[in-house]
Amino acid sequence: MKRITILFVALFCNVCFAQERGDAASLWQRFQQPADDARPMMRWWWFGPAVTHVELDREIAAMKAGGFGGFEVQPVYALSTDDPASGIVNAPYLSDTFLAALRHTSETARASGMRMDVTLGSGWPFGGPHVSITHAASEIRRVEISVPPGAATIGLPLMEPGEHGVGLFLDGVRLPLSNEAAVDVRPTSQERKAYLFMAGRTGQQVKRAAVGAEGFVIDHLSSGAVADHLAAVGDRLMSAFDGGTKPYAMFSDSLESYGASWTDDLPQEFERRRGYNLLEHLPALFAEGSDGAAVRFDWSRTLSELVDERYLTPINAWARQHGTRFRAQVYGLPPPTLSSNALVDLPEGEGADWRRFNSTRWATSAAHVYERGVVSSETWTWLHSPSWAATPLDMKVEADRHFLQGVNQIVGHGWSYSPPGVAEPGWAFYAAAALNDHNPWYPVMPTVTRYLQRVSAMLREGESESSVAIYLPTEDAFADMRPSRASVNEGMRERLEPNIVGQVLDAGQTFDFIDASAIRAGKLTHRLLILPSLTRIDPAAFERIAAWVDNGGQVLVAGALPNQGGGLMDAAASSQKVQQISRRFIEGASKERVRVVAPDSVGSTLRTVLEPTVSLAPFDSAFGFVRRRLDQGDLYFIANTGPRPIATRARFAGDNGRGEWWDAVTGERSSAGTGNIAVHLAPYESKLLVFVAGLDQIEPASEQQLAPVLDLSTGWRVQAAGVTATPPQPGASWADDPKLKYYSGSVTYRRSVVVPKAALANPTRLLLDFGTDSPLPDIRQDRPRALLDAPVRDAALVRVNGQEAGSVWLPPWRLDVTKLLRPGKNEIEIVVMNSALNALSARPRSKRLLELRYGQRFKEEDQDKMQPAPSGLLRPVTLVRAASVAEVTDSVK
Repeated sequence: MKRITILFVALFCNVCFAQERGDAASLWQRFQQPADDARPMMRWWWFGPAVTHVELDREIAAMKAGGFGGFEVQPVYALSTDDPASGIVNAPYLSDTFLAALRHTSETARASGMRMDVTLGSGWPFGGPHVSITHAASEIRRVEISVPPGAATIGLPLMEPGEHGVGLFLDGVRLPLSNEAAVDVRPTSQERKAYLFMAGRTGQQVKRAAVGAEGFVIDHLSSGAVADHLAAVGDRLMSAFDGGTKPYAMFSDSLESYGASWTDDLPQEFERRRGYNLLEHLPALFAEGSDGAAVRFDWSRTLSELVDERYLTPINAWARQHGTRFRAQVYGLPPPTLSSNALVDLPEGEGADWRRFNSTRWATSAAHVYERGVVSSETWTWLHSPSWAATPLDMKVEADRHFLQGVNQIVGHGWSYSPPGVAEPGWAFYAAAALNDHNPWYPVMPTVTRYLQRVSAMLREGESESSVAIYLPTEDAFADMRPSRASVNEGMRERLEPNIVGQVLDAGQTFDFIDASAIRAGKLTHRLLILPSLTRIDPAAFERIAAWVDNGGQVLVAGALPNQGGGLMDAAASSQKVQQISRRFIEGASKERVRVVAPDSVGSTLRTVLEPTVSLAPFDSAFGFVRRRLDQGDLYFIANTGPRPIATRARFAGDNGRGEWWDAVTGERSSAGTGNIAVHLAPYESKLLVFVAGLDQIEPASEQQLAPVLDLSTGWRVQAAGVTATPPQPGASWADDPKLKYYSGSVTYRRSVVVPKAALANPTRLLLDFGTDSPLPDIRQDRPRALLDAPVRDAALVRVNGQEAGSVWLPPWRLDVTKLLRPGKNEIEIVVMNSALNALSARPRSKRLLELRYGQRFKEEDQDKMQPAPSGLLRPVTLVRAASVAEVTDSVK
């Protein structure tokens, strides 16, 4: 019996080990060949729109060849007046011609295996000529009226269409508005000030609208306005796909309805929800007072509820009814909350500053707590401005900062449609990177997108793992909100100072933001919650937090515990409840699990109460990580976000005794060891660290020492495509030559190399080394870029003996060519490509006729920075031998 038991246990262990081996092998296979739906997408701007079916097909093919998995169609402003002679004709938005182009694009996308999303409007926010004045974005504004001494009436200003008075206050008393011409008052001997509150329209027009899409922005708080938009625009767009493949998703950009603060039935909805008449308290929306914060809290909460119920929910339902999904950036004005993201199929963020609050982490946090597996971000919005300045490395630098916030679907911003015959590099968006195939360095794009695809795919494995949650002070934002800027997310950063986000990251933790709605829904599953200097908190959420603490959760309070609750009508009861819970945290049995600290001590305290997920020695704030919990282990994405190398050691939670480095650029892997793991990252380098049972035994990565084999700094045959001027040898910029200063394109460097047989006999690697980089000054953080003086500007493709060796566009600026070299004579070819910036610097463009025809719909950004950039191989090239330190030591002995 004992022998049978032993045999059974052995068989069971073998089955488990085989299962583990299978899981690990499957994960590695998914890394090597990531799913197509993890490929990055592009926002595709149709200018005018003036598009032809032939060019649409060509650009879709170019996107696919570049490694993109799909696109989002965004019709925007015209870049040319109609010019039939050159084939440029602006088809009005939603015209039959436009819809035919949309349908043709859908058919080509389907045949090409490309995802197609469509913006549910033109430009942003939604609106257009179908929006009547009664459905336009609405506001509440205050007008000051002087009442002279002895005056018996107050004359009211003339109202514009869509406006009407909703309240008149004199000496703090609300006066009846019997008509809109004048109001009788009792005369006094003193001059006084009356305040008229007018409900009207913001007058905002759709930004960057296509031809025929001009008009008012819709009232996002009006059911009728949203329904009319879906009927006039949504249904019309969907008619292009009748009988065909529906778009994968319909898209809504961030809500940027400036001044939106009202809707026609707000007084009725407010009284129904809050229990009192808002019109009696209108002054509180604009000025401080005894009841001001409570009234503003109620007003803001009502706006938030209406944008959820009347904008997000019906559009998501409409999308599903039409066989598609709703992808939305759920932040802005009027004010959605973090939990509003739960109302859309595909939440999306925006913003690369991973060490402070931004809308990317807002979206990814919601995706994590509400269990959305895929969350996208609008990426490269302001990358290395002006347009055309961005490099492949710039793309990686910003994308990594989105990955570090939990993004696993990149939506690039973007790809500019450009008609044939337009002078190179063609059309471009007024702001953001120009990342289409008119960019000279586009031939390396497949390498860039393959990297992005691999990381995106791996960040969909398992589940996001964060020990810390940071409570968003939404209630305080509600109480401080004003009609001029009714946004929750825009007020968050200042409320999370002194940089609580950075403190948490520096304590070796990742985190999710969370809000009251998510906590009431039972989504607080983290180990520790940070409350950042709150005055108000939702009482029901606070009770859920207290119960969570009783079950072992820990709270770290920055500053002081909250002492107030809800709005005006329930202020006393809700505040009493909040104060009771706060006292319980300080005095009760749970006080050991609640710590109140100075705001700038959050990070140091966090290190003492929670074991770091990743512990670095020495510490480097440029090091970032994301953790994913897998069925059989853990997966980390780590990145150096700075321009200097990182050399440190790290301990990782989930270390199961064996880790592997997976390189998402090269597709290679090496052993990482266990315990105190050595971490070496070149500037802006990133890796995946995988702890999964069943990994194959592979050699550990050894420290490398480079030794020169051949000096290749001279002897190159150098030729620029399409010009007669001869570029310099490696080590100098071709832009230094006046004849090539404004040249954008490619330069080919060719030479023969005689490699000694002995160099190939040694079992080490031979690398082409393009030289070192150096950091640049840290400037203009709102325009992300690689702050490096790079040796290759801006990318290179290498061939050895007629075979592709790879591309060079990121540190450490070396390429393994061991397998392609042979003893004796070898031919090396390096094709270096710069950006289109140099050529554009010599060619200012006039928009005179365009603006006379359509008005000024855009202003190109950062044109003062339009100047030639260094180009080519800026350092000497060397063939080097890479050997481990141990190997070099042995050879010396």
